[in-house]
Amino acid sequence: MANRYLSEYVNYLKYERHYSDKTIDSYVRDLEKFFTYLLKEDVLIDKVDRIVIRNFLSEELASGVSKRSCKRRLSALNNFYRYLKREGEIEQNPFVLISAPKTEIKYPHALYQEQIEEILVANRNRTDSLMLRDQAILEVLYYTGIRASELVYLTTQSLSLSQRMMRVIGKGNKERIVPFSETCKKTLEQYINTTRKELLLKNPLPTRALFLNNKGQALTTRGLEYILDSIETKTGTFIGLHPHLLRHTFATHLLENGADLRVIQELLGHESLNATQVYTHVSEEAMKEQYSSHFPRAKKK
Repeated sequence: MANRYLSEYVNYLKYERHYSDKTIDSYVRDLEKFFTYLLKEDVLIDKVDRIVIRNFLSEELASGVSKRSCKRRLSALNNFYRYLKREGEIEQNPFVLISAPKTEIKYPHALYQEQIEEILVANRNRTDSLMLRDQAILEVLYYTGIRASELVYLTTQSLSLSQRMMRVIGKGNKERIVPFSETCKKTLEQYINTTRKELLLKNPLPTRALFLNNKGQALTTRGLEYILDSIETKTGTFIGLHPHLLRHTFATHLLENGADLRVIQELLGHESLNATQVYTHVSEEAMKEQYSSHFPRAKKK
């Protein structure tokens, strides 16, 4: 029964909710962990109650699973049981009134403006054939703040270079329009007219993907992470490059320069303003650090 429910739920996530394969895999792992527990305790899926859930959480925490992972797992299970109720397989969702373990908030790290300038200049000084592609990737990630999955799904049709706007397909297949800078526009034009055309010649199959790997195929999120690692190696600038780091930096720099929080929310594609408000803390921490570093009497003698 569990396998049937899981198979149907995966199809629902993929074809109705349009979740990415990576997100679906994460859901499946969390659900399978719970199903294994139910099998051990001889509890049917439709007989789960608060006591079963609490015992499951207690066992997870006792085995060393972090509160953050438990919170994520509860969210996955809540969504799964909400689906079962919608389909008429159960009468009530037992996860509705379950409170997740309180976790310590982890605030995102952001780069300083000088660090961004350093990596952009260092990469631009490369002389290999993939420099322009990598420069375009860096600038798109920093100047738009889009996610890794959103970048690899960009096509040449996603861009309006004349208007300096791009159409981005985000989580839940939701579309938003994001602007980019004049500098980013020029780099994209150079990449599309030179390096991208050269890469296309390596692949006999046509593709509309904007960013290509060195075989001329559409870039993947794993391939994107590999490229960012290689940029650090090729430039000798090691700052922990990662798509989310550049996304955090984009949002933090906007906030520090006076952008409205709701505008940042729209640009990032956050459903809730709460997800965006984390950047206010980042800015406060940056302000304190700058104050401590530069104000003459900020430090104790």
